[in-house]
Amino acid sequence: MIRLSACLAALAFAASCASPRAATSEAPSAPAAQQAAADPYLWLEEVEGERALAWVHEQNNRSLPVLENDPRYTARLQAALEVAQSRDRLPLGQIRGGNLYNFWQDPDHVRGILRRAPLAGYAANNPRWETVLDIDALARTENANWVYQGANCYPSGVRCMLSLSNGGLDASTDREFDLSTRQFVEGGFVVPEAKSNLGWLDRDTLLVATNWGEGSLTESGYPFILKAWRRGTPLSSATEIMRGERTDVSVAVATFEYESNDHIAIAVEAETFFETVYSLITPQGPQRLTLPRKSSIRDFFHDRLIVTIEEAWTIGGRTYPNGSLLAIPVASATNAAPAIEVIFSPSARQSIEEVQATRDSVLVAGFDNVRGRLQRFTFANGRWSGAQIQVPPTGVVHIAGASTSDARAFATFEDFLTPSTLYALNGTRTRTVRSLPAQFDASPYVTEQFEATSADGARVPYFVVRRRDMQMNGQNPTLLYAYGGFQLSQTPSYNAYIGRLWLDRGGTYVLANIRGGGEFGPAWHDAGLLTNRQRIYDDFYAVERDLVTRNITSPRRLGISGRSNGGLLMGVMLNQHPEMVNAAVIGSPLLDMIRYDQLLAGASWVGEYGSPSIPEQRAFLDQITPYQNLRPGENFPVVFIYTSTKDDRVHPGHARKYGARLTELGVPYLYYENTDGGHQANANLREAARRRTLEYMYLTQRLMD
Repeated sequence: MIRLSACLAALAFAASCASPRAATSEAPSAPAAQQAAADPYLWLEEVEGERALAWVHEQNNRSLPVLENDPRYTARLQAALEVAQSRDRLPLGQIRGGNLYNFWQDPDHVRGILRRAPLAGYAANNPRWETVLDIDALARTENANWVYQGANCYPSGVRCMLSLSNGGLDASTDREFDLSTRQFVEGGFVVPEAKSNLGWLDRDTLLVATNWGEGSLTESGYPFILKAWRRGTPLSSATEIMRGERTDVSVAVATFEYESNDHIAIAVEAETFFETVYSLITPQGPQRLTLPRKSSIRDFFHDRLIVTIEEAWTIGGRTYPNGSLLAIPVASATNAAPAIEVIFSPSARQSIEEVQATRDSVLVAGFDNVRGRLQRFTFANGRWSGAQIQVPPTGVVHIAGASTSDARAFATFEDFLTPSTLYALNGTRTRTVRSLPAQFDASPYVTEQFEATSADGARVPYFVVRRRDMQMNGQNPTLLYAYGGFQLSQTPSYNAYIGRLWLDRGGTYVLANIRGGGEFGPAWHDAGLLTNRQRIYDDFYAVERDLVTRNITSPRRLGISGRSNGGLLMGVMLNQHPEMVNAAVIGSPLLDMIRYDQLLAGASWVGEYGSPSIPEQRAFLDQITPYQNLRPGENFPVVFIYTSTKDDRVHPGHARKYGARLTELGVPYLYYENTDGGHQANANLREAARRRTLEYMYLTQRLMD
């Protein structure tokens, strides 16, 4: 659920763009005895506490047999394993030095391998893969539970800092690796386990934001001190470059490459989750860039910062609309009135999702009424011009490989019923490189897009994937999924788990594009911020009602699902409208909104939810917090809750305490806590298959039986 602009650094090839990494929960501000009186289940927040883990094992032992002993479970697990371990996946990655680097997992490489192939063969769908690092072999050799988290590479060299996590934690150990020798560098840089953020200043200097010891972490548990570490010296001797405040979310660094293979480094001080101060790192020290606080540096192209703004920006007598994509020459970027060039300003029903530069263009993927769009922008004679790249008009488009050092680039397209197709881009034309085979028969199904009307009149789009011959009789088992936060858009993507474990079993799938997401740009997100958050829940309720009004389903056959911030959504909806559903999957959730800011990374999300220490915001949180407001009535369904012991982003205590409260109230529920896996709740392919099988087995029992 984390969004940080440094994640978009063009040079990192990674398994995922993870949140800034680090920390444990901060000490509570109120006396322990006072808190215990208000919350009798605080002991469940002790992540590895003996009593807490005994409770977890008891819940797992009670719940798992309900699902795993179902005679249908084994066949569905096998189907899920076939999906998880299928080799029919597109090998996507990052372009570097004439190669495409890809992180790959399959039955033979459960933890995965980092590998590369020459770009020419890759573009011809004839890649010659060479393994760079085998994570399974490394874990065996070092007797460690390594999960690959990504790499940060020096722009014009072959050295990278590889991030390795213990069991899927956000916190990782970062170790210097040589791509040419395919070995860790003897005596090279090593940053111990923490939620660190790294960047290269030059080939022998690493910029490091990490846990420097007591008092060096923000209230959110992330670093706020950035230092320069010279090769051959101890980490403790690193020289401070800049520091933020303990009340910030984090301080990080992003590096971007010049066409000449030189590069720039930018310090990223996240004052709140959505407000950032950027500083160009120079020999004279950090120099602040003139940008609005709500903005994201996306890439670097022809000596220009490529930036999206997440608020309207008035400067130099001109106002630039919220959501615009701008280019700012770096030579003027620290001036009070920098030169600003408009690349693209989306309309009210459009969004910008991804931006990547090639050697001669800037590629922009986004949505037009939640339907994928890909554009190419070029700069010549002092002007920007853009054109559409021809891709199918529905579904979602992703930029799948681009580098400022190469003119070649790739993109993918998929939708609910169409597996991914990889395209090589040539100007505005596309050439199909490879299309994946289907993992389920899509011919019986159709996708439709509808709109529900929310309480304030807002039009809320949603997709329905159903059988063509489905009767509109209100009796169709239907799963409704949504997220609704952090400007994260929910996309019409191909998901073979949904196809094989739900659609093929007679289910209907619904994806709601409620406010809080980014489907229509920053304004769609901002509409549900802080004390306006009830709009998000009203949107979801409107979709529930619309599904019933259209006779697609009924409360008896309707189930809802969400994870992380979506788990909070589930908790709120179960309190506000339990009569609408007969099942709810609550994954890796936030549920205690009175203490969320004191648990792990929770303080970093105050910009999204509001602060319990601010009276007006506390009053609203008191109204919506699922844990404290849990008073199930006769319409409350049997819910399925899952989390992970190793989730160091959203504290597993949220899920645990919610379950304990249900037990206290005598309300039946199912609970699964994976003792590995991090925030995604799965550390490897087999566990990913198991978790999804458990979810759909539960939904089958509740909605189909």
